Amino acid sequence: MSWLIYAILSAVFAALVSIFGKIGLQDVDSNTATAIRAVIMTIFLFGVVLFQGNLGKVPEILEDRKALLFIVLSGVAGATSWIFYFLALKFGEVSQVAPIDKLSVVIAAVLAMFFLGEKISLLNGFGIALITIGVILTALS
Repeated sequence: MSWLIYAILSAVFAALVSIFGKIGLQDVDSNTATAIRAVIMTIFLFGVVLFQGNLGKVPEILEDRKALLFIVLSGVAGATSWIFYFLALKFGEVSQVAPIDKLSVVIAAVLAMFFLGEKISLLNGFGIALITIGVILTALS
């Protein structure tokens, strides 16, 4: 059940990204703010890796071409997501932008079915449908 605790903590901190981001973007360029945020995240994350004693694993990851390719693709996708998310926050309400952003849950589940062969149970499918309905209702308000 540790995955559930981590997922809940992820959701809490993701919510704080929205709130802090909206406050911080009021009078600044969103792309520049996103770049500064990325630098801060890089420094923070390398601090975590250093604290854990895993800095020596960096060359191992850099040598694994397949892992590195997908890490790079994930990084580009994440940065692109942040660019659009921060733009949306700059011009929209957090109460609308954040729920619509969670459509990524639906898209990820569908892509996982097709590309990773993951199975979606009836209960999970119902939850994904509810998320979709919630996103639509949020967009309409």
